[in-house]
Amino acid sequence: MKRFALLLLVLLLTACQEPPKPGAELSATDLLSSLDQAGFARATQPRDFRFPQDHGGHPEYRNEWWYLTGNLQSKDGRRFGYQVTFFRFGLTPPNTIQNASSWVGNPVWMAHVAITDAHGKRHLSEERLTRAGPGLAGVATTPFRVWTEDWQLRAEGSKFPWHLDLKTRAFSLTLAVEPGVEVVLQGERGLSRKSAEPGNASYYYSYPRLRTAGTISLDGETVAVQGDSWLDREWGTSALSPEQSGWDWFSLQLNDGDNLMFYRLRGRDGKDDPHSAGSLTGADGATRRLDLEDIELTPLRWWQNPAGISYPVEWEMRIKSRDRTLRIKPLLDDQEMDHTVRYWEGAVEVFEGQTPVGRGYLELAGY
Repeated sequence: MKRFALLLLVLLLTACQEPPKPGAELSATDLLSSLDQAGFARATQPRDFRFPQDHGGHPEYRNEWWYLTGNLQSKDGRRFGYQVTFFRFGLTPPNTIQNASSWVGNPVWMAHVAITDAHGKRHLSEERLTRAGPGLAGVATTPFRVWTEDWQLRAEGSKFPWHLDLKTRAFSLTLAVEPGVEVVLQGERGLSRKSAEPGNASYYYSYPRLRTAGTISLDGETVAVQGDSWLDREWGTSALSPEQSGWDWFSLQLNDGDNLMFYRLRGRDGKDDPHSAGSLTGADGATRRLDLEDIELTPLRWWQNPAGISYPVEWEMRIKSRDRTLRIKPLLDDQEMDHTVRYWEGAVEVFEGQTPVGRGYLELAGY
């Protein structure tokens, strides 16, 4: 269910609207379901996707994101994970404010970038927050480009390859990505329902295996890397219901060519939500939808951050239709993103028994 209108909503509450009342405590579910949605479009029915147009923006919906994660390696075997995310959150529906300055009614943009350096046993991340203003952040279709200040994901025209150019205080990424498997429409032909309430859904597509090559610059050294990335694209106006507390999201790229995405929605009653879902895509691009009864997840080990928050960082996943049991282990335990809100997002290794069978990414939210 990737992923994180929550981050933009927190920004909205703290910087763009009245703050919460004293003593009020807002959860991820509250933020994703309680703000004013009037005037924004809702994801209620399957739609026809058009590419490359749908790589661009959908301002009629309140929130939208471009989400890249990947596992990369240098020629000498040095391992890296990386995450790059761009989020847009609409403050007001399009064309509802007349004769306003470029700052009024503009979207809020947030970007996160992180790397996991397995050799150095460290996870580094940075955040950018801005209003769109006069060109500070935005999205364009032809040529494709999404940016927040000088961080950008772009194409030379409207097609792949896409290029990442990001420089932080501690490191920089220069990468090119190109599909090895065609686009996957998640859910019901791209409509991903997150609860039973109509409109608590997003339009959601993925590129589950993007061939990736480029460089990572760190500690004064530039390292050539290559590997695989995963792209998630979602847009909508509402998502979770008040009965839901968070989610666990897995994207796994297996050595046999299978690509598995599954998100487990957690209820406040401690039970798995029936709207948990995912997909299994083979190397030939054939995709099978996964529902809650198809996947059995068991947390095996927890990691606790300095603030006392515990995350289940190691898992057992049973794929019932394949009679296959995978063990999912983090590249590092501490891959927490500690910015506008805290969440855990990191590179993982996948094992079957003691045999390594793939790599991927894991996101843990609402803990």
